[in-house]
Amino acid sequence: MYLQALFYHISLKLYYLAVLLASVRSTKARKWLAGRKNWRQMLRHSCSGYENVIWMHCSSLGEFEQGRPLLERLKTENPGVKILLTFFSPSGYDACKSYKGADHICYLPLDGPAAARDFISLIRPRMAIFVKYEFWYYYLKALKDNEIPTIIISSAFRAQQVFFRWYGGLFRKMLGYFSQIHVQDAQSAQLLSNIGVTENVQISGDTRYDRVAAIRKGLKVIPAAETFRSGTEVLVAGSTWPDDERMLKACFDVLPAHWKMIIAPHEIHKEHIQQIQHLFGDDCVLFSNFNVENVGHERILIIDNIGMLSSLYAYGDIAFVGGGFNRGGIHNTLEPAIFGLPVVMGPVYGKFVEAVELVAAGVAFPVSDADNACKTIARLAAEPDTRARLNRTMQDFMQQHEGAVGRIVKKMQEAGWL
Repeated sequence: MYLQALFYHISLKLYYLAVLLASVRSTKARKWLAGRKNWRQMLRHSCSGYENVIWMHCSSLGEFEQGRPLLERLKTENPGVKILLTFFSPSGYDACKSYKGADHICYLPLDGPAAARDFISLIRPRMAIFVKYEFWYYYLKALKDNEIPTIIISSAFRAQQVFFRWYGGLFRKMLGYFSQIHVQDAQSAQLLSNIGVTENVQISGDTRYDRVAAIRKGLKVIPAAETFRSGTEVLVAGSTWPDDERMLKACFDVLPAHWKMIIAPHEIHKEHIQQIQHLFGDDCVLFSNFNVENVGHERILIIDNIGMLSSLYAYGDIAFVGGGFNRGGIHNTLEPAIFGLPVVMGPVYGKFVEAVELVAAGVAFPVSDADNACKTIARLAAEPDTRARLNRTMQDFMQQHEGAVGRIVKKMQEAGWL
């Protein structure tokens, strides 16, 4: 165990060095460093008067959306608490730094003995909540040593993960530092049971179902999307990468002429947007240039901002979710699912419980290449009755999976933490 802890500590140092070297060229790396500069002084200044703090940590934007419904319920039902929200990645922090549901938002300092000790000492949390895959040894140890209730929510475990390998002793030890482990499914609970972790494990489900249900209930009207869709049918492609976009170009060319497409790329930097414009040519228009009073002939709307994708799916008839041709895997399939859209996606989805279940339910369709994608999308476009049936099945599926937040809060209350 000592050697594993030493290797973990060295890997943190090497990670910092890699970020430092990358910062010469990478804006994201420079933000990562700048956001952690003088963090002790910042916390002393910003959180010095805080009492009754609940700390939630998310890696990035996706994990924030997963933790958000729990955070908001805790804030609503416990108005006296202060919410500290931390992020590991710049993309998560940048997207959420103006979020009004937390009292303070900042980067999490890189894990280490001194950093964890000082961070916990400065914020003095009554409870800590980690979302999905966040396992930081020194922070978890400091929380345990200070007898602070610590939970992880919406976790999903797979047999290939380090916890279940012969060399995963340090990570198995981290699991023991949690007061409660809330997992998404029975398979995750069984994997933990196989390594002797049973006492504090709860099958609570995925809080993202509650989040997307809230999005649908409070749906934001997007006039440009409403006008663009008028009198047509729409394929909404969300969180796309270049490989996805090249495939979508082939698929779009075989769609009936009355169909349109909305593309919300995962990266919206200038070069990527220009690549998409060049790929689709005169058929496309940027959201920032779209004029609801003077609609042109364009059949493709490119979203060149962030924050509206989850509502854009409401204007679609078929969804394509990007990322499934990359090693990291697909992005959020539940955002289109809550609106009953059949979901087409790439083949890399196996580590996402919700995607596996959507495929098993027959409402999501993994495709292996452009030819397969074109055939699948063309078939769905040509069969409105099939889409209507899938919509009903999808709505039932989503309703059955809601309620994770309530189950987690109940366990917190039973433990006497609220």
